[in-house]
Amino acid sequence: MESIASFPSSSPLHLCLPSSFLPPLPPLRFPLHPHRHQRAARLVSHSALPSSAASSTLSTTDTTISGEKFNWYANWYPVAPICDLDKRAPHAKRILGLDIVVWWDRVKEQWQVFDDRCPHRLAPLSEGRIDQWGRLQCVYHGWCFNGSGGCELIPQASPDGPPVQRAKKACVAVYPSIVQNKIVWFWPSTDPQYKDIALKEKPPYVPQLDDPSYTSSMGMRDLQYGYEILTENLMDPAHVPYAHYGLLTNPKPIAPNARDREGGRPMELIIEVLDKTGFFSTNNIGHCKFIAPCLYYSVMTLGSNNGSISSQSTSEDSSKTIQKQKNSLLVFLCVPVSPGRSRVIYAFPRNFSVWLDRIFPRWFFHIRQNLILDSDLYLLYIEEQKIAEVGHSNWLKACYVPTKSDAMVTAFRRWLIKHAEGRIHWPTKFSNYLSPSLPKEQIMDRYWSHTVQCSSCRAALKCMKVLEIFLQVFSVISIGILAAMKGSLVSTVTRVSIVFTAVLCFLASRWLSHFIYKNFYYHDYNHAFVLKQ
Repeated sequence: MESIASFPSSSPLHLCLPSSFLPPLPPLRFPLHPHRHQRAARLVSHSALPSSAASSTLSTTDTTISGEKFNWYANWYPVAPICDLDKRAPHAKRILGLDIVVWWDRVKEQWQVFDDRCPHRLAPLSEGRIDQWGRLQCVYHGWCFNGSGGCELIPQASPDGPPVQRAKKACVAVYPSIVQNKIVWFWPSTDPQYKDIALKEKPPYVPQLDDPSYTSSMGMRDLQYGYEILTENLMDPAHVPYAHYGLLTNPKPIAPNARDREGGRPMELIIEVLDKTGFFSTNNIGHCKFIAPCLYYSVMTLGSNNGSISSQSTSEDSSKTIQKQKNSLLVFLCVPVSPGRSRVIYAFPRNFSVWLDRIFPRWFFHIRQNLILDSDLYLLYIEEQKIAEVGHSNWLKACYVPTKSDAMVTAFRRWLIKHAEGRIHWPTKFSNYLSPSLPKEQIMDRYWSHTVQCSSCRAALKCMKVLEIFLQVFSVISIGILAAMKGSLVSTVTRVSIVFTAVLCFLASRWLSHFIYKNFYYHDYNHAFVLKQ
């Protein structure tokens, strides 16, 4: 099927399409939200840039480059897709080292983001509930809070006594929040000056995610490596035929003159713009853009006309041509969680084969997408440990990146060094060092990192477990009924049929148990034994 086939190895896109749709393509214009990223959307010709901006590699002297500083705490961050948030309960999240709780305010009919601690004894509000009056209740002592963070009830306070619930210390810190592209975003500052920041500044906007002619299925997963590793890995097309062999590429017979089995080859990646807001890159099949701090997207236009429009065409003909084009995007939101931890929210909007997403549930696609994430998860975890050993500031000295296929990776590292001092400025409660090494089973866990957070996978798991139990019970009952019946009342054919059905149900339950564990709990991945030829 088109939605689960793969791009060729030269593509930086982690989406699956048939290889017949891959002619060289010009960039597709991608409008950004006018309130924020007008400057980021500006395209500058490659020839007009200094050689350092167009280069695919960085010299060690780049570490001394200084530029306009990037403020990590003055930007919008995605919390979660609303399709994975249950309005009946509060949800705990950690972003940029901040523990937050997101919950549905029935009174104001909007999502609220609070500091995840009750002002009473600092218990997590995310472990609480939403009461019948639509208030967020701390279940430790029953304190209740409205959508503005004000305390409305302290059960232990006398109704005839002083109104202690009105004290400023009884209030919960509230973060500005907004829903855009079907995702809840928050601004990581409770300073009153940012209370109405949503009126002045919006998160980066992806119009295709709100376009009904495009698919808009989303997914989310927590990862056991940091924001820097996540972001640069998504920007690296050269690793696809190797780290994701057989998943994002279709294995082919090895040609006599082939240099290796996987078919890696040189790539032409050009960095067109690099400034405080991010950078813009072009390649032979489309273009990519990084909008700091979270959004990275890739754009492809598929079709026989290569997305080009003749200068002699009328505006009406041009519009019809554009409408016939098959457009596809990969949208990744890279979320810094804490040192050595990150979260990715992804969507693959496209305006063709939309019917696939209407027929198949999200969990069906998440199985393959999680396997893709698993295939390089452990090696990225180890890589981050080794980078920490040499020191993040020594990345340019320790890593040898001589080819143009690393252009976007080095551009990201250059942006990080030039505008963000080479690192995220975590809250003081965190050291900038990684936690001790974890066992592989914990690193590649799927249940806590994805399944419990995804409404579709969570529902599918529940149904499959019920089906597994039903198959087991049915097989046992069938054998029991057969044993209880007198031999003279049951023909040999009937007896064999019942036994065969019982065995088949039992085997199906065992297969389903294996399927559940492998796809919803834990799936190991060994590159040495993947599709050996």
